[in-house]
Amino acid sequence: MIRRSGYCAGVVTFEDAAQLASALPGVTEDERRGNRTWFVAGKAFAWERPFSKADLRRFGDQTPPDGPILAVRVEDLAEKEAVLAAQPGAFFTIPHFDGYSAVLIQMRKASAKALREALTDGWLACAPPALAREYLTR
Repeated sequence: MIRRSGYCAGVVTFEDAAQLASALPGVTEDERRGNRTWFVAGKAFAWERPFSKADLRRFGDQTPPDGPILAVRVEDLAEKEAVLAAQPGAFFTIPHFDGYSAVLIQMRKASAKALREALTDGWLACAPPALAREYLTR
């Protein structure tokens, strides 16, 4: 992300996601299925999510979202629907994620604020309750 005169311009990147995720308590970064993944207490809350061949076939005649894609956990399916409704330009889902409490973020269309909020909410959804409470009350 390009930083100029105290504000941010440009698109968010996986490096931005890594920096934001790593700033949260108890986060570790590792690789899962060949993609960078961020964990809290052994639970993945965000990961790089390129489309598989099967994903691409499911798009049919539609053009799939381009550029880097980040998957982020949400609390539950109701929150997933709320997040998708609130961020229709950058946040989306695919059939593979039906019934799964996570959203996909097209990084080229996401704002830094939306990315930060999504990562924090994903972290809160996966963090142990005591750690989440401690974070929220600090």
